[in-house]
Parts: sequence; C-alpha cells; structure tokens
Amino acid sequence: MPGYLTAETIKGLREARGLTQRALADAVGVTDKAVSKWESGRGLPDISLVEPLSAALGVSVAELLTGDVRQNANRAGNLMRARFYVCPVCGNVIHALGEGSFSCCGVHLAPCEAEEPDEVHALQVERIEDEWYVTLDHPMSKEHFISFIAYVTMDGITLKKLYPEQEAAARFRMGASGTLYAYCNRHGLFKVRTPRRERSAGRM
Repeated sequence: MPGYLTAETIKGLREARGLTQRALADAVGVTDKAVSKWESGRGLPDISLVEPLSAALGVSVAELLTGDVRQNANRAGNLMRARFYVCPVCGNVIHALGEGSFSCCGVHLAPCEAEEPDEVHALQVERIEDEWYVTLDHPMSKEHFISFIAYVTMDGITLKKLYPEQEAAARFRMGASGTLYAYCNRHGLFKVRTPRRERSAGRM
C-alpha cells in the first residue's frame, strides 16, 4: 500500500505531540531506528501498526492516512462542539462529535450551521421542577415543522424527534448548563443557551 502516509506526516505529528523518536517507538512497539526510517522516507510502517501509531500521535486513522489533521474539535470528544447533519430526503438526523463525511438517501450531508432564533423560531424555555420544558410557537404541518429539539451539554445529548401535527415541544431532564437546539425543516437549525439554574422559569 505505497504512499498511504508520508514521512512528513509522521514527523510533523510526532513533533507536534512533543515526542522523541524513542518515545514514539516505545509507544508503538518498534525501535527508534524504525521511526527514523519512516521519517526519512526510507521505509513505511506496516499496515498493522497504523492504528497504534495513530493512537500514539493523537489523531484518527483517517487523519494519519490522509495527512489532513483537524486541530479544532475531535480530540477531546467535547459534545458542545458537536455537529448535526439532517437528510433532506428522509429527515434522518446524524449527530457527530465534530465534522465528518456523511451521506443518506444518496445525498452528501453538510453540517447544519446553528443560528440565533428569529421571532418565528424563538425557543421558550421554562424550568418545571427538574426539567427544562421547551416550546416553540411554530407551524407543525406536513410542509413546515420542527423536526427535532435537542439538549446538549459537555457530557451528554438528548434529542427528541418531532413529527407534523405534534406539538412543537419537548421536555428534558435538567443537567449541566448547555445549549438547546431546534431544527426547522425549511429554515434550518437554531440554538439558545439554557437559563441559569437558579431561575425558576425563563423565556428566551
């Protein structure tokens, strides 16, 4: 599998992690001479070493193989940096811990860009005991409706799928502070932060 990764990729990732050739060799289970050969272009890791090598370098296998390292979101698995992908054909919702490549019904999906709500898509948030009660004064017809409402915190996500002729509302067990999302099938994704916990009720 020649050319599946490059000497520059291995060296650049190793140096970015602050690892010596010996430290990387020890992590992968090879000699430092082997790492030196990889980085000088005099050899390449066996395909069986790609997974442990990617783990040692702190990148995904795909990033290691392509050299396309995304520095922004995926390392920590931070759900607050997560992205939503929605199929325009069937309405399928995909949630990912960062940007990825997804398709559904033969359509390549682009990540939804969340916007601040306008008047039609205002999320009204009330605290009822230990729950957030989220509602929208929004049409719920077959042509124009809220597809889902989601509650995302640093360590969890709860998504309620909605359908035409239902109420545009959802209840979420209250957790850490986070972000509430609502997706309109015509106008896209909208978001607001949850109110402060000490408030008994709020409108956003």
